[in-house]
Amino acid sequence: MKGGRRGAVLLSIFKRRRFPVEIILLCVRWYCKYGISYRDLAEMMQERGVAVDPSTIFRWVQRYAPEIEKRVRRYQGYRSGSWRVDETYVRVGGKWKYLFRAVDKHGQLIDFMLSDRRNTKAAYRFLRKALRTMSNFPPR
Repeated sequence: MKGGRRGAVLLSIFKRRRFPVEIILLCVRWYCKYGISYRDLAEMMQERGVAVDPSTIFRWVQRYAPEIEKRVRRYQGYRSGSWRVDETYVRVGGKWKYLFRAVDKHGQLIDFMLSDRRNTKAAYRFLRKALRTMSNFPPR
């Protein structure tokens, strides 16, 4: 039985959902990959005979995108050993936060982190997180 346990764990997060797993995954993928708005996604699903509310798609993205990203990251291939790290100040949910971000020299995202503070402790916490994420391809 190929990948039986892992597949069962992935499907278990979709238990008791009104919509089929394929519809949920398609909406989350299109939103994350192409940046389509929730309203446009709902309209696209309506054209395919699936009546879904934009707020439902929003909840799917909030719930499933981080889990899918964790599982897909290992298959995304090689990242360059040369990283660029920066931070900026962004408004999230009405509050100002620091966004730490690391990308490789080709512009592929390594990792990111939101923090309330911009200090040495937060920077080290982010770098530890990024190094843990890319333990197979550490920076030079």
